[in-house]
Amino acid sequence: MPHNIAASIEAEAFLAAHPDLVGVDLLLPDQHGVLRGKRIPAHELLKVYEQGIYLPGSVFALDINGNTVESTGIGFDTGDCDQPCRVVPHSLAMVPWQNKPMAQCLLTMEQRPGEAYFANPRHVLDQICDQFQNQGLTPMVAVELEFYLTDVNRLESGLLQPPIAPITGLREADTQVYAVDNLDDYSALLDDIMSAAHAQKIPASTAVAEYAPGQFEINLQHIADPVLACDQAILLKRIIKSVSQKHGFGATFMAKPYADQAGSGMHIHMSLLDANGVNVFACNEQNQPNTLLSRALAGLQATMAETMALLCPKVNSYRRFQPDFFVAMAPTWGVDNRTVALRIPNGCSTATRIEHRVSGADANPYLAMSALLSGALHGINNLLILGPQTTGNGAEKVAPSLPLNWVDAYAMLSNSKFAKDAFGAEFLHVYIQVQQQEYNEFNRHVSRLEIDWYQRTL
Repeated sequence: MPHNIAASIEAEAFLAAHPDLVGVDLLLPDQHGVLRGKRIPAHELLKVYEQGIYLPGSVFALDINGNTVESTGIGFDTGDCDQPCRVVPHSLAMVPWQNKPMAQCLLTMEQRPGEAYFANPRHVLDQICDQFQNQGLTPMVAVELEFYLTDVNRLESGLLQPPIAPITGLREADTQVYAVDNLDDYSALLDDIMSAAHAQKIPASTAVAEYAPGQFEINLQHIADPVLACDQAILLKRIIKSVSQKHGFGATFMAKPYADQAGSGMHIHMSLLDANGVNVFACNEQNQPNTLLSRALAGLQATMAETMALLCPKVNSYRRFQPDFFVAMAPTWGVDNRTVALRIPNGCSTATRIEHRVSGADANPYLAMSALLSGALHGINNLLILGPQTTGNGAEKVAPSLPLNWVDAYAMLSNSKFAKDAFGAEFLHVYIQVQQQEYNEFNRHVSRLEIDWYQRTL
């Protein structure tokens, strides 16, 4: 890999600022958004910046448990060969939750030096962003992450349980939406999360108590760089998990960790800026969509079903889709309506945006963002016409039409011409094979409920 003078300067400055640095975690997000990579001693950092580092391409062929999915064709079929990886510029930062001076940086994998690796979700998103740039448009986006804090000790059944609040000493049991007192109970933890985020230049802003015991939401600020926004979302997840562990809690981004409580989503906000930085979605005072926004919304409606497997990738993802949990089951849109899939929030006209409310917290941010942006672009480029908005309770007024189980979602993705054009047939093959093996393995296990129900069968 070629020497990069600018990158070397970045590394040299960082090492000079942190002379006691012990090691650096090199992080590469896989198909699931799980961070893979290596830990190197500090003295090797400059070499990595100058020469890159090599990791097997099969990193993107791993299931959620880290097993290579050979049907992808990028395992043994290629000799499990290495691919060059380079540091993502400006991602190098200290890791404040470690007990010794440690740092981290993101990697991106390449096919060959200077050419992105086809199976890299970050590359998929980058290509879609290029299409907007070619039309003189820049997506302005923000990510909201919901998660659950949990007790590190599970129930005897193996199920998760809510945490014990540090101040009250009581186990969380109630839904306290937007309760400030709940934030006070966990203020030390949330403050440390925010501090770690700011130390890593991740623009985390609002912390909110959500719809279930131990559930919280942390929002990232809007930025005009979708790839960077997803980098930040991935790293914020690491912060939340690591800092929570240091405080004696578990943290999970499972879409539905509790059967009787609200699931966790990853809402994405999106607007579009022109070459002058003006929001082209800006609406009138009634927040009714203009032509460009209408086409973007229509594109998202038209492609949502075909991309559900990217928005909701796991078997557990589909357990979120239940009535009365603010999860839309049809590609509906509306103004200031939290029961629809595509919400236009209230606010000043210059801040008009789409809030995409379907993807789960378990989705890979790069792929969820890719589904959103490619859908909007599809609507804009094909001059799609938007249908009427949904008012009132969308769950009652519009029948479910999205694929609401793993099998149907992946069947639609596999057969989608739109998806092949938007994400690449090679990438989709790898992605679907990885998830298919995970699904097959999931189905090999017999649950306690099955035994309780079906052992009496004659």
